Amino acid sequence: MKLWKSAVVVVSLIALTAPALAQGDVIAARRDGLKGVARQMEGIKAVVDQRGDPRPTAAAIGEMIRFFEGFPPRFPAGSGSGDTRALPAIWTDRAGFEAANANMLTQLRAFQAVANAGDQAAFAAAFQQTGATCGACHRPYRAPAR
Repeated sequence: MKLWKSAVVVVSLIALTAPALAQGDVIAARRDGLKGVARQMEGIKAVVDQRGDPRPTAAAIGEMIRFFEGFPPRFPAGSGSGDTRALPAIWTDRAGFEAANANMLTQLRAFQAVANAGDQAAFAAAFQQTGATCGACHRPYRAPAR
């Protein structure tokens, strides 16, 4: 009888903690993905600063595009607490958040096209615009660093 009660307690604890673990996983995954985007942008900035050939950066930009194509689903309901800087507006203004993500995708695709074309001056301008588009999403949907 004690074994049965212990089993019920263990199963109950698993059932109660599983959502928290899943939430932590989704938060960690999106945070890691965003850190990857930041690393890509840092590498691209080095090319801009050195006035290098932008064509090799097209692959990195493509990786960012793939990440942002699946970005809004990385913020499921209930994943706004814990180790995250996501603001509640992501869920209360979902249409605005998705529109900001769509703007980012449009900008990244244009940035990739410029990179592929190899025009360094246009590439530097597209890099600046990409940063501005990213920042436009940060202001309403991301809390400042702690």
